[in-house]
Amino acid sequence: MEKIIEITHLTKHYKDLTAVNDLSLNVYKGDVFGFLGPNGAGKSTTIRMLLTLISPTKGEINIFGKNLNKNRNDILRKVGAIVEKPDFYGYLSAYKNLEILGRISGCDVSKKRIMEILELVGLDKRYKSKVKTFSHGMKQRLGLAQALLHDPELIILDEPTTGLDPQGMKEIRDLINYLSKEKNKTIFLSSHILYEVELVANRMVIINKGATKVEGLVSDLLNAANLKVTFGLTSVTEAKILLGQTQWINKVDSFTETKIVFSINHEEIPLVNKLLVENNIAVNSIVPMRSLEEYFLDITEKSST
Repeated sequence: MEKIIEITHLTKHYKDLTAVNDLSLNVYKGDVFGFLGPNGAGKSTTIRMLLTLISPTKGEINIFGKNLNKNRNDILRKVGAIVEKPDFYGYLSAYKNLEILGRISGCDVSKKRIMEILELVGLDKRYKSKVKTFSHGMKQRLGLAQALLHDPELIILDEPTTGLDPQGMKEIRDLINYLSKEKNKTIFLSSHILYEVELVANRMVIINKGATKVEGLVSDLLNAANLKVTFGLTSVTEAKILLGQTQWINKVDSFTETKIVFSINHEEIPLVNKLLVENNIAVNSIVPMRSLEEYFLDITEKSST
């Protein structure tokens, strides 16, 4: 697989503070890569080093297979980014802001291109409005439009849904999916809204205290340990009696009138199912689930002790 971002032993010191500590990770072409960690974990510092806004103390960053320090201009031409709060000319329209910013960056600022991007982020109907009349969420959308204007191969998003209502968050999520699946963009997504990352990311890393704690496929990492597995049953009463005679009763998390929730791993699911079915208790459904939030807390709490 083609590596788009390769970070090796990246470290950033600020006097007595180590903001990033020997961080290594890989982002592959087509990834929606979730970059997760608690406040102060080193996420923003890492993103600023990726965009050459600050220099690392040591370590190496390669993007598109090239050393970032030696090929800065060539690399950044193919990168779009939102970092923290986007700034614009408040007295100018959304359209005029993109036109000016596009010219500064040397990309296509035809009316057709600008309107395509504004439509993509849901601002086409407000293209004449002055940015000072925009809500914080609308400015976030305009920041995303700016990041996409030059059709980048790599998109780095630092908290892109900040200030958006639930509908706006869904629209940004849909846009990320569209850019990944339809346009084959690689997306590096930093967010504290874990549910959002779980819905869009295929790979992720969790960092804490500036260092990698775990990296891999979202599906593999969430399935790596105990799950909350809900068995939908025809007779919970009979199942409770049966389970009370076995060791599985210790794995029961909760009961409802129609369901039993177990805390078990993947290998144990067929064993529980077999027990129930062999004792004539019909199983209507089996739904395993482990939330990214639960996994995130588990990893970061362990690394803090």
